[in-house]
Order: sequence, then C-alpha cells, then structure tokens
Amino acid sequence: MRSLFSKSVATDQLARVPSNLKVLSRYVKLNALLAIIGAVLGLWALQLVFSYLSELDSLDDSYTMGQAIQYIFYRSPYFLEQFIPTGALLGAVVGLGLLANKSELVVMRAAGVSVYRIVSWVLQPALIFVILALAINQFVLPTSNQLAKEINDADSKSLVTSVRGYWTVQPRFKKSEDGGTKPDGSDILYIDYADVKGNIGEVKRWHLDNNGNLQTAVHAEGGKYIGRESLDTTTDKLSEQYRYDWQLNNMTELSINQGFESSQAVSTSDTLSLPFAPESVYLLTRKAEDLSLTQLYEHRQFMRQQDQRSLSHELAFWQKLLSPLSILSLVIVACSFVFGSLRTHSLGLRIVVALLFGLLFSYVQDLVGFVSLATGFSPMLMVLLPIIGSAILGGYLLKRQM
Repeated sequence: MRSLFSKSVATDQLARVPSNLKVLSRYVKLNALLAIIGAVLGLWALQLVFSYLSELDSLDDSYTMGQAIQYIFYRSPYFLEQFIPTGALLGAVVGLGLLANKSELVVMRAAGVSVYRIVSWVLQPALIFVILALAINQFVLPTSNQLAKEINDADSKSLVTSVRGYWTVQPRFKKSEDGGTKPDGSDILYIDYADVKGNIGEVKRWHLDNNGNLQTAVHAEGGKYIGRESLDTTTDKLSEQYRYDWQLNNMTELSINQGFESSQAVSTSDTLSLPFAPESVYLLTRKAEDLSLTQLYEHRQFMRQQDQRSLSHELAFWQKLLSPLSILSLVIVACSFVFGSLRTHSLGLRIVVALLFGLLFSYVQDLVGFVSLATGFSPMLMVLLPIIGSAILGGYLLKRQM
C-alpha cells in the first residue's frame, strides 16, 4: 500500500510540472515584456527630448517651433526603430535582474528549470519587438522620413559636402549624313527627387561634346511623367524595350558657344527621356535609409539589370533584413549578464555594462559598414560578423553559468 501511495504522489507531481512551467513561463515573459517596453519607451522619450532641444538652435522665421515639433513627430518612428535593439538588451537585463534580486531565478533553477529554458522565455517577448522593427522599416519609415525631409532637409543646407538625388552620365548620338548615328558627346543628368506617381523635382543637365567641352546647361524646376515609347520589342531587357518621357516645366537653357560667348533661353517645357520607368527613378533618388526592405530589394534587382552596384543600398538591405538576429543576439547577451551571484556584481553595474555593450555593438555595426563600403567586401558577411560575435559571446557566458 505504501509503494502504491508513493507512486500515485509521484505521478501527481509529474502531472503538475507542465502546468507549473506554464505559470512560470507566463510570469517570466510578462516581466521581460514590461521591462523591455519600459526600456524602449524610456530611451525613445530621451531621444525625442534631445532632438527637440537640438532643433531649437535652428528656429527662425522660415522654421518655426510648430514645424520643429512636426519634424520631430515624423522622425519619431526612425528613433524608435533605432533604439529597439538597445532597449531589448536593457529590458532583458532589468527584467531578469528584478527576478534575481528576489531570488526567484535561484528558486527556478533549484526546481530544475534550465538556464536555456529561461532564456527561451525571455526571447519570446523580444520577438514582438523584432516584428515591430520590421513593420516600422517596411510600412512607416519610407513615408515618415520623406515627410520629415519636406519640413527640414538638412542635406539641402549642406550641398557642398553632400551628394543627393540621382546622377548619371548618358551617351548622346546624332544622325549622320548617311542616315546612321554617330556619337555626340554625353549628358550629365541630375534629378533631385522623384515620387512613385512619376513627378520629379529639380532637374539639371549638362551636355559635353566629344572632347569634354561644356556646350549647354539646362535647369528645370520639375517634371511630370507623360508616358513611354516602344523602341525594340525583340530584346528581353525592359530598359531597351521602351523609352520613358517626362515633360520638364519652367526650363532655362544656357548655351556656351566658341570663344566663351553664351546665350540664355527660357522655355515653358521640354522633354526628358530616360531608359527606365518612374518607379525605378523613385528608387534611385531616395537614400538607402529612406527605403523599405522590399524597396531595397527592388533597387538591388534593378541595379543588377543595369550591371551596376550600390554598396550603400546593399548594406542597408542586409542591416534591415538581419536586424531581427541582432536583437535576439543582444537579448542572449543580456541574459548572460544576469545569471550568477548578485553578491559579486550588483544589478546597477550589470545595467551599466549592458548599456556599454549595446553602444559597443552599435559602433561595431557602423564600423563594419564603413569597412564594407571602403573595401567592397560582402555587406552580408560584414553585417553578420557582429551578430555572430554577440551570439557566441552570449552562449559562452551562459555556458559558464551552467
């Protein structure tokens, strides 16, 4: 009878284990979620305050306080997305640290709950912020960044030191006497801005002859897409099948004759022809940070069709695509900071170390990005290096706590 009774008690205890684990799982997840939310919102609020204070120096008659507030509002999604990795790191340290202060982590481990299981519970709330960061990158940042730049475009105030818009060199041809074509120099084309509807902003075009001498300079305030013209349907490349035309408005043309004599003519409209569609012009005139993940992929495919490469856009594509892995790797490192005796290192010191590690991780990401742009090394591998290093460090520190 005693053996049967002991077997029944053991069976009841085993039956309670899954339910107890569910309670512990919900408890740890809730603590981690609330701590991460508090950390992200706190860092985000600090950034908004500091950004607004920095904008106060730029206030004048053309840039009012209301516009500054509106500018910070449109930039706020970008700030939120930037602080999600560091907030997840800090929140994980705080959430688990509070449990460790009450010896709750010790009780869990004494009850047979492994360190890796607790880490997996913390990673699940972090996945919410992974999805949030991807959603902001995909659906919010392209529009919000553009609206912010329409209010206060810092690049327009420093054109001497910045390169913006789309620049290209187009070969030019003219008809010869025998009915064929011959080279007629080249055009240097600059387009300031384009949208998905086909409207383009300021356009500048310089025509150089075969010897590289400047012949004409054209300036237009803007243009509107008017359609495409079929050229050759036998080729598979879309850029060779059509020629896309824009009608330029308020155009001024400066002609430079021999002997450095010049003449200026003003016309209401002219036609600009490009070998690619308005959607492609839109992608080419936007900065990499202002494009969504899918737009960066489309830009990458388009550049491949043109046998060209933009390292800055490729780097931004891999940074946004692999950002979930960076967030999860930082959470693993955060968990490794907490497990262990609090007698050796206090929770406050661990929070400071976590913040320093988050800043170091961000600086290393920027550094490997610059190295990729300078050397042409694979952007994907350069973005993966700090993520892999962070994950290995976190796994090693967790293993030491086993």
